[in-house]
Amino acid sequence: MTNVLRLAAFTQNGQGGNPAGVAFYDEMPSAEEMMAIAKEVGYSETAFLVKQADGWRVRYFAPEMEVPFCGHATIALGAALGERFGEGIYKLYLNNSEITVRASKTGLGMSATLQSPETWSEGAPPEYVDKILAAFKLTRDHLDERFPIRLAGAGATHLIIFVKARQTLADMDYPFDEVRALMAEKELVTISLLWQESDAVLHSRNAFASGGVYEDPATGAAAAALAGYLRDIHWNGPSTFTILQGEDMGMPSRLNVTFTPKSGESIAVSGEVRHIE
Repeated sequence: MTNVLRLAAFTQNGQGGNPAGVAFYDEMPSAEEMMAIAKEVGYSETAFLVKQADGWRVRYFAPEMEVPFCGHATIALGAALGERFGEGIYKLYLNNSEITVRASKTGLGMSATLQSPETWSEGAPPEYVDKILAAFKLTRDHLDERFPIRLAGAGATHLIIFVKARQTLADMDYPFDEVRALMAEKELVTISLLWQESDAVLHSRNAFASGGVYEDPATGAAAAALAGYLRDIHWNGPSTFTILQGEDMGMPSRLNVTFTPKSGESIAVSGEVRHIE
């Protein structure tokens, strides 16, 4: 197998974070080869990079599928680019969009900030929502009515569900194959369960059955989609906030998110990165 860098993105104080593979190539391998490598690496995503004249062509693979955009792997590859070529902004060419990632040095090593693809959100069909809630053993009584359940995207599609109690997140449980099939119906990458601790701190758990992984400990693409969703529903919270994720997995992760007032505009998502031994 090619030499794959193993990095954890969105760490907290040098701990936790979401593992990602980062692989540099002279020419992009076949989709079958990248899928096989991603499966062997075993992380939720591996990013594959090829240098272009003014940037990098990037493709992301989970063990079971190609993903159009992966936030934590973008943070990881941003740190890898920073280590190899220095601090600065790097242009990335994805399957369906162009974005940037900025690499910066920190006291603990490297951090990165991605600018997501444009965002969108829309109401989720009620009958579909009912199936998802039933699969997660949730009722309408569990839900935070201030936050409507919606489909949201920023390069990939997610379902946003806010609950009233932190314990509901801790109790997350779902039948893997059933939910994977439901996610395929709407081409969901993750289902985001969220709880609002305060104006500036949200807690998240992200089901990732679609990618062959039960749960993702830090999801930058979902964070960007969430920010676009919050902007669309005219959330009264601040334009910069923190998402804490992975706590219930023993992989604490911190994602810092900033959005502008303009609907659809790119979201900044940042976090620190560590090497996995």
